[in-house]
Amino acid sequence: MPLLRSPLALLLLLLAGPLLAQGPEAEKPQPPTPQVATEEGVRLDVLRVFLKSTPKADIEEIAKVWFERVRAKAVEVSGQQALALTESGADQDTATKEAIKLREERAALVQRLEVVLDALDAKGGDSGEMRRYLGAVSDTGLADADITDVSAVWTTIRAWVTSREGGIKWGMNIVKFIVILIVFRILSRIVARIIRTTVNRVKGASSLLKDFAVRATRSTVMFIGLIVALGAIEIPIGPFVAAIGAAGLVIGLALQGTLSNFAAGILILVYRPFDVGDVVNVAGTAGKVKAMNIFSTILSTPDNQVVMVPNGSVWGGTITNVTGSDTRRVDMKFGIGYGDDIDRAKKVLIEILEKDERILKDPAPQVEVVELADSSVNFVVRPWVKTADYWGVYFGITAEVKRRLDAEGISIPFPQRDVHIHQAGE
Repeated sequence: MPLLRSPLALLLLLLAGPLLAQGPEAEKPQPPTPQVATEEGVRLDVLRVFLKSTPKADIEEIAKVWFERVRAKAVEVSGQQALALTESGADQDTATKEAIKLREERAALVQRLEVVLDALDAKGGDSGEMRRYLGAVSDTGLADADITDVSAVWTTIRAWVTSREGGIKWGMNIVKFIVILIVFRILSRIVARIIRTTVNRVKGASSLLKDFAVRATRSTVMFIGLIVALGAIEIPIGPFVAAIGAAGLVIGLALQGTLSNFAAGILILVYRPFDVGDVVNVAGTAGKVKAMNIFSTILSTPDNQVVMVPNGSVWGGTITNVTGSDTRRVDMKFGIGYGDDIDRAKKVLIEILEKDERILKDPAPQVEVVELADSSVNFVVRPWVKTADYWGVYFGITAEVKRRLDAEGISIPFPQRDVHIHQAGE
């Protein structure tokens, strides 16, 4: 038969053989039956998935099966515990260990019944009576020990510590909790380092924005780690997250001013009116920006006081960034007497500026007569300097002007008043 000698024909025959052997019934997949949910060794996750698509009537029947198993196991536990209390020596140890084992089996049955009851409640069923019974029989494995018998108590504790549903289970949960937190802490540092590297490549990104992005990233990762860790030790995180949401609403209503500072902090980070290290004047306070968080800006004043200014006050008022530019103009005013030569005084002032290397050539300094005051002729002196040299130039030029004007014999008048006395005729 030439057809059977073809490799392709042989492959098709091998694949179709099992299907043909199964007959017409194999064409229709059999739906899962409620017996799957009543197997004693069924996994909890498999049971949850199965119950999602199961009608309420079937769930009620499944609940009855698990409920009867829990009741039967509770009777076994009670009998074994009574036996453990009446025995002594090695027989008591054996009976106590058997009681612990039965309680473990009861705990496994209770877990599955609780999953079924949760599904029943979700479908609108009534699980009140069964839950009340569970509340009466559920325990940690230590509650039934006779505390008057030290040996029995010690045997019970030792058996509970070494049991899979007791000490081993909770010990593993605690280890998982700690390991998850450690892993997420390491992960938060790695992610924060990646975020910092990424933000550093963004042109114009301020140090405030970088610090905020790094801190926010680390806090977010650690919060997620906490949620995962709580789930690992079998603490329901659904109610926990819901409680956080409800608490957030209440806190938001109670702390409207704080939320205003939060919004202002976001705007400051976005528009970047200043950065760490800048000298600013905000909300009536002047100082160097040391740090900023989402709620406040921390300034260091010239006399080394630390001032925390709410971001709402910062953004809601005038923001003066003193060191926002690379250069600044120094505005000074000097006066000479009305009897002095203004051209000569102007020349002296220009010479003083030309000899100071800190003064920039471009823009050129300005020296002009600005005012004929009551007691003096005032000059305005306006040199441009680097921002870092501002106060050094201001103080140095002021002292040098006094020395040079004195040396040149040019007076620096102080306020004076002329008094004219008229003698009245007799």
